[in-house]
Amino acid sequence: MCALLVSTSVGISACNKTDSPGQSNRAETADKVQSDIANARKEAAENNAKADETRKQTEAQASQDLVKERAAATAKAADASVGAVADAAITEAEGATKVAVAKCEALEGDAQKVCKDKANAHLQTVKDRAKAAKSP
Repeated sequence: MCALLVSTSVGISACNKTDSPGQSNRAETADKVQSDIANARKEAAENNAKADETRKQTEAQASQDLVKERAAATAKAADASVGAVADAAITEAEGATKVAVAKCEALEGDAQKVCKDKANAHLQTVKDRAKAAKSP
């Protein structure tokens, strides 16, 4: 910013100077100078307003992008959490099924088959629910 002001000051002080020996440095009329100053101020104000509007739009877009990214990250984290819970439920059900099937070995005939079928059906129900929870 300071460098810009210095270069502007140097540029302004260089106005109406000539390097050719035969040319004179004539001052502009006061009205012309005032008109030039007014035009320069108007142009600067318009440029500043445009730059400010661009900055505001850019900040608004960045804010919207941040909200979208945050929502996407939250959804991804929730999906990962659901997946982890579902996987843990399956692991727990598989362990419980092994224990239940081992206990079924103490039974004979149809009772043993019904016991094992019941344990395996429970495991399958847990797997189906976990799959449903993980799918979008």
